[in-house]
Amino acid sequence: MIQSTIQFVLDNKIVEIDFKNSPYTPTTTVLNYLRSLPNHKGTKEGCAEGDCGACSVVLASINAEGNLTYKACDSCLIFLPMLQGKQLITVENVGTSDQMHPVQKAMVDTDGSQCGYCTPGFIMSMFALYKNHQNPSREVIDDALTGNLCRCTGYRPIIEAAIQSCVNEGKDHFEEKENEVKQLLYHIQHHQRSIHIYTEKQTYFQPKNLKDALGLRRQKPEALLINGATDLALKVTKNKELLPSLIDLSGIQELQQIEDLGKNIIIGSGATLEEIKNYCQEILPALYDTLAVFGSLQIRNLATMGGNLGSASPIGDTPPILMAYDASVIVQSVRGERTIRLLDFITGYRATLLEKDEIITHILVPKPAENVHVKWYKISKRKDLDISTVSAGFRLELDEDEVVKDIRLVYGGMAAMTKRAKEAEEYLLGKRWERSHIEHAMGLIDQAFTPISDARSSKDGRRVMARNLLMKFWVETVGVNV
Repeated sequence: MIQSTIQFVLDNKIVEIDFKNSPYTPTTTVLNYLRSLPNHKGTKEGCAEGDCGACSVVLASINAEGNLTYKACDSCLIFLPMLQGKQLITVENVGTSDQMHPVQKAMVDTDGSQCGYCTPGFIMSMFALYKNHQNPSREVIDDALTGNLCRCTGYRPIIEAAIQSCVNEGKDHFEEKENEVKQLLYHIQHHQRSIHIYTEKQTYFQPKNLKDALGLRRQKPEALLINGATDLALKVTKNKELLPSLIDLSGIQELQQIEDLGKNIIIGSGATLEEIKNYCQEILPALYDTLAVFGSLQIRNLATMGGNLGSASPIGDTPPILMAYDASVIVQSVRGERTIRLLDFITGYRATLLEKDEIITHILVPKPAENVHVKWYKISKRKDLDISTVSAGFRLELDEDEVVKDIRLVYGGMAAMTKRAKEAEEYLLGKRWERSHIEHAMGLIDQAFTPISDARSSKDGRRVMARNLLMKFWVETVGVNV
C-alpha cells in the first residue's frame, strides 16, 4: 500500500498536502513553505544553508516511550515530505504579545533583542531547550544556541534569558495540549503507508520500511538518497538544482537504532548525530568529541551518520575518527548484505564502493581495548559551525616498554579523500613512543599528502597543521602506560 500525500500537524490540526494539486514541490523547503503562509512569516531566511539559525523551527514526534520529544532544526534544510507524521512548531505557536511563553518573556526582560531578525530563531532554540532541560548548565545552553547567530545584541542577554526561563520543568501551554497532539500524530501513523509522489518534473519516495527501500533502490538506481538532507538540501537552496528523483530514508525506524553488541556498537545509518553523540559519550569518547563540535544542535538533530559517510567528503568530520576506531559500514541490497571496512569504503573524491542498488544500513564500531588510545582533532577558523581545515583521527597501542604495537594516523582535509599517513605509521611501528621518533615521523607526513590551497588555508599551512597534530597527539599520550 502506498500514499501520494503527506500529513503533519501545524497549529494543532492535521495538514495534508497533495503535491499534484499544490504550488509546492517535493523539494520545497519547510522554510519556503512557512514563508508562503499568511500567519507563519516569523520564520526568517538568513543564509539558506543551516549556518545562521534564523529559520529555526521545532519538530515534535512521539518517542518509543510514547512521549513527545522536541527538537530544534533548521527549516531551510528540511524538505516538506520530511514533516510526515511530525508536529511543526513555529514562533507563532510558542506565544503572542498577549500571552508570551516564558522564554519570550525572559528575552524581553533581559533586553535580548535589538533588530529582531534573529530573535524568532533564538526563541525556537530556547523553546526546545526549555522543553528538554531543567536548570541547564552553561555548556548545555551554549550548545543549544551555537546554531543561532546574532549581529547586534550580543549573546550575554540571550544566555541570561535562557538561564532565567528554563526553570519550570518544561511546563507551558504545549504540555496542556500534548495528549491532543499525540492523538493527531497517532492517527497519522495508523494510516501511514510508503509515500510515492509523482509530479511533472520530480519523483519522491519515502518508504516505510527497509524492505520497501531496497526494492525502490533496485528500481531507481539513479535516485538520490536522502537521510538527514543537511548536505543534499544545499543543492536546492544554494545551487538552485532540480533534483528529479529522490528516495527519502528518514522514516525507516529500522535504520534509526543504536545498540551495544558487547564488543561493538552498531549504529543505524538513520540515527541522528545528536542521538549518537548522547549515546557514545562514555563508550566512544573520541567520537563524542567529534560530534560535540559537529555543526550545530539544529544540524545534528537532522544529520545522520549514513549521510555523512555516504557523501564521502574529504573534509567530513566523522570519517577520520571512525577509521581510527576501525569501523565498518554494512550495506544492503535485494541481493544481500556485505560489510566493508571504512578504510576501504571511501575510494576517492566523494566516491565509495557503494553499488547503485545498495544502501548503507549500519555502521559497526569496535570498542577499543583499555590500552588503546583514540583521539580526534579538528583545526578550523572557529570552534563551532565551521568546516574543517584539517582534521585527524589517531589510534595508538603501546606495549609495556612504550614501544608502538599499533598506530593509525588518519587525516581529513589533506587530500581528495580521507587518507592515512602510511609512511609515518610504518616508521613509528616497533619504535619507542618518544619525541625524536615523532619529530622524524612529522617529516614523513609530507610524503603522504599533496594538499591544496583554498579559502581556509594554504597547502603549506595544511602541512604544518598535519605535522603539529601528530606532535600534539604525542604530548597528550606520552607516558600513558606509566
